[in-house]
Amino acid sequence: MKKIISVFFLAFVILISACTSAKKDMSRQFRNYKPDDKQLYDTIVYLDSTFFQAYNTCTLNLDAYGAFYADDIEFYHDKGGLMTSKQDIIDATKKNICGKVTRELVKGSIEVYPIKDFGAIETGLHMFHNIQEKKTTPSKVSKFIVIWQHKENQWKISRVVSLH
Repeated sequence: MKKIISVFFLAFVILISACTSAKKDMSRQFRNYKPDDKQLYDTIVYLDSTFFQAYNTCTLNLDAYGAFYADDIEFYHDKGGLMTSKQDIIDATKKNICGKVTRELVKGSIEVYPIKDFGAIETGLHMFHNIQEKKTTPSKVSKFIVIWQHKENQWKISRVVSLH
């Protein structure tokens, strides 16, 4: 009986060790992200920066902000649900964000993956700051996924997943 328990315990330790090792390898892989296509990566990082500059100053740039979205946008927000109307997204931004909230990208967190004959997927981390609160109020880091469509020589945001 002790031999069976010992074998079971040894197998359990090996399994845990393998899982821990695999997890370390995965985290190392993400920390060392290198884009497959540097030009595409630079383009998407630039678009992200330009889009969120318009977002952060939307009281001045609401039209520029809205122009980034494809007409068939799907915006999945873990707290707010699904929005599929470009105008509803712009109106909600005007009502709830403009002059109230700014976005800060977590430096170095963007990853970009090409989608053949469509565009690219951008993933990353960011924080939102409620500028109506005290500056010492901490902001939580959250994840995002943006699917960019490249059509007729223009980049548009076609899908967004926003996780807080």
